[in-house]
Amino acid sequence: MDRRDKINYYLDIAETVLERGTCIRRKFGAIIVKNDEIISSGYVGAPRGRANCSDLGYCTREKLNIPKGQRYELCRSVHAEANAIISASRRDLLGSTLYLACHDAKTNELYGDVEPCSMCKRLIINAGIENVVVRQTKKDYKTFDVNTWIENDESLNGTEGY
Repeated sequence: MDRRDKINYYLDIAETVLERGTCIRRKFGAIIVKNDEIISSGYVGAPRGRANCSDLGYCTREKLNIPKGQRYELCRSVHAEANAIISASRRDLLGSTLYLACHDAKTNELYGDVEPCSMCKRLIINAGIENVVVRQTKKDYKTFDVNTWIENDESLNGTEGY
């Protein structure tokens, strides 16, 4: 019997979580796993009680032609990684792995050329998450060792995440 490998199993779940996303540019889904147990999940959406971009019918960053990876302070949404982190205790997050999947919101196609933005990287570092696994294709993924984000601090050289 063929079984789905564990990493792709968790990425499949993250990909299901993104279906709740309300961003009209990209939909991200994240789950955090520790010791083979799902600790929390998160998707992209406006803060509780606020209107989502999908409800408003526009994205401020898109209206202003802001490229990906820039000016996230203008985004209405809380990112999937952030939502997953705030739904768990730090004690449970220490040494965990975050699994991340992304779809283009307009085509619903898998969008594999992503990584957490610089703001989410800071949250991931402070949460004590050890690894981030990003789906690139239905079978392929990229793993980031969070310690490399500490050692190679992009905020010092002006490069961007995502």
